[in-house]
Amino acid sequence: MAALGWITPRKRSATARSVLAGEAAAEAARKNAQEQESAEAQAAEEAAPAEPEFPVVGDAHAAAFFDLDNTVMQGASIFHFGRGLYKRHFFHKRDLARFVWQQIYFRAVGEKPEHVEDARNSALSIVKGHRVSELMSIGEEIYDEYMAERIWPGTRALAQAHLDAGQKVWLVTAAPVETATIIARRLGLTGALGTVAESVGGVYTGKLVGEPLHGPAKAEAVRALATAEGLDLSRCAAYSDSANDIPMLSLVGHPYAVNPDGRLRKHAREHGWRLRDYRTGRKAAKVGIPAAAGVGALAGGAAAAVALRRRMR
Repeated sequence: MAALGWITPRKRSATARSVLAGEAAAEAARKNAQEQESAEAQAAEEAAPAEPEFPVVGDAHAAAFFDLDNTVMQGASIFHFGRGLYKRHFFHKRDLARFVWQQIYFRAVGEKPEHVEDARNSALSIVKGHRVSELMSIGEEIYDEYMAERIWPGTRALAQAHLDAGQKVWLVTAAPVETATIIARRLGLTGALGTVAESVGGVYTGKLVGEPLHGPAKAEAVRALATAEGLDLSRCAAYSDSANDIPMLSLVGHPYAVNPDGRLRKHAREHGWRLRDYRTGRKAAKVGIPAAAGVGALAGGAAAAVALRRRMR
């Protein structure tokens, strides 16, 4: 220690400054490291999914409900079914033209009650007098011909996630229950809720049992099924593209707007619902024409549909 006495004041000052510099450097290093850790943690938090992991594996009281048209399948299933029946000479060209127009209008303007009513009446008139077993058999063929390639892969993956979690998955649609059941079975889903056409002795009468499963009726069907299955709707999920299905979506704890129309997109954003859009171009999807129907043959109809939409604004 005595040796320190020989250190001059200038040297002592330099030593003190060195100590101070070292302490400051160490403190700055610690502070920078802490800031870096904080920034990395914040970045990781922002990069993480905003929604919790879902669906929950092993939740026996949860299920998923999927609308069909434009949610699981591109376009209207009844249109594709009608094309298949036309191919089998169930009806004439003028009837096919009506189906084509309904499809164009459906894609251009969106799902409307009067459109659903017209499509329902068309379908009922076509199947009247035919056996249920006949239509079911033909429906399997039509699925392979026109429907299989029109399933949205993204929505199919969502349904599979619920199945992988051990949950039941149901289609809920205004389409005929026979058509919906075929699609559900081919996709490996649990089953389907759909519009029930009256039959006597296994033959269609051309009438419905009740009303089409549309709008509020879908919500009632889901509610009834949940009660029968012992489901907790607050733990269930529902998926749809249409504002007409807001009653069904509002029933569950996990509502999804998939390929939503304008009204549903607005409602979903206002209520914090999850959004999924698997269309490559939203405008094209709204006014597009089914490719297999022939673009050239339907160009005039598409133009008319767009013009009609503009006049309705």
